[in-house]
Amino acid sequence: MNSFLQIHPADNVAVVLTALHAGNRITVNGASITVKADIPQGHKLALAPLQAGDNVVKYGYAIGHAIADIAQGDWVNEKNIKTNLEGLLEYKYSPVSAKVSCANRNMTFKGYRRKNGEVGIRNELWIVPTVGCVNGTANQLVEMLKAEVGECKLDAIAAYNHSYGCSQLGDDHENTRKILRNIVLHPNAGAVLVVGLGCENNQPEAFRAFLGDYDRERIFFLEAQKVKDELEEGMKLLRALYAKASADVRTDVPLSELRVGLKCGGSDGFSGITANPLLGFFSDFLVAQGGTTVLTEVPEMFGAETILMSRCSNAEVFDKTVHLINDFKEYFVKNNQPIYENPSPGNKAGGISTLEEKSLGCTQKSGSSEVKDVLMYGERIRQKGLNLLSAPGNDLVAATALGASGCQMVLFTTGRGTPFGCFVPTVKISTNTPLFESKPGWIDFNAGSIVENEAMADATERLIAYLTGVANGEKVNTEKKNFREIAIFKTGVTL
Repeated sequence: MNSFLQIHPADNVAVVLTALHAGNRITVNGASITVKADIPQGHKLALAPLQAGDNVVKYGYAIGHAIADIAQGDWVNEKNIKTNLEGLLEYKYSPVSAKVSCANRNMTFKGYRRKNGEVGIRNELWIVPTVGCVNGTANQLVEMLKAEVGECKLDAIAAYNHSYGCSQLGDDHENTRKILRNIVLHPNAGAVLVVGLGCENNQPEAFRAFLGDYDRERIFFLEAQKVKDELEEGMKLLRALYAKASADVRTDVPLSELRVGLKCGGSDGFSGITANPLLGFFSDFLVAQGGTTVLTEVPEMFGAETILMSRCSNAEVFDKTVHLINDFKEYFVKNNQPIYENPSPGNKAGGISTLEEKSLGCTQKSGSSEVKDVLMYGERIRQKGLNLLSAPGNDLVAATALGASGCQMVLFTTGRGTPFGCFVPTVKISTNTPLFESKPGWIDFNAGSIVENEAMADATERLIAYLTGVANGEKVNTEKKNFREIAIFKTGVTL
């Protein structure tokens, strides 16, 4: 493995692949460079001298500017460069043709075809509270059902607790209802019991109407204040739901039915070299099969948004993307917070110095396909192909939003590791091999091999095979550990 990587010919920094020490000498494009300082793995080394104010270029784009003179061979980090980003911007639609060369292989996987035509990759029984007050009841019902059935015939029995459903106003109340509705209707659930209290803002009967045309043989309601013993009544309903869902079987369905969320967290200097580009290649592959991918984390598009805008399929999608970006910036401004207070301490420790650098790595998960649609928070997928979704960078909030949009699984790249899982299979993909080796209980797939001379095409084929297995029912680490949570985006007051 080489000790450094210059990603783009125009870059004036290189990524250190193995730690370098002061006095080491490297050769770049035929020129010898003396390393001026100890530089950790994943961090940046100056390939040319930079004066204060000069742009620092990585991925072929400026990722900020030098705030002090930087010598050739110096360590480039958040202490000597600063973002170039500003506030709201005006954008012009300048489309470029998407260059994707993947063929449709007519592949299939074994999924659960639901009554409404949607496909699940899991067959689970869920309990969904309308309000946080009945979380305890939901948990008890799960434990009682598990004890009663013994060896479970389903992929899982789970309750998805949350803190909301009451004391909320405006958008917060509607966001709660939308996310809960989308969870209840998700095809990974073979059956759902909605548990309400009775006096909450998210009234059970109003929520029932909000579901629209739902499968009444698979979705039942329990209102705790209207029955003498909610546990007894709940178990009666759960027995019927369990019997119904237990009869479901997997059938062959085309890969075009697969919908996959794209997310990263705990990023490092390898994220934009290994795991994120790998997801981009997978995204292009899945779109070519007629499938769907969804990219979110809007604050981590700042600085790379024009790349996405140039790939919008038409002017209407471009306008939606502009609103997606500027509306999220206005959210920061409205709350008197700096728009570009990013990256995190963990990102900086891993080698990411500015939001532009983080965003240019983050958006690589979208590959090269056209952007077909833009979804607001709580909306469900309407168009196959690459979609953008409005949600923050927070891992659990964003992953929940991806699942609620209709994604059957979420792919989560990470350079530092995290154990969390949302309500759909949450596949952890490491950007570096040491993380994969040190956290086998967290990481499902290693992309670090890409800097160890594995060809990107080979890694892509390996990922396609692995994810097809997940779609067929192979459990990921979060499922094995039963790490299942949801988090709902909150922006307003609590009564």
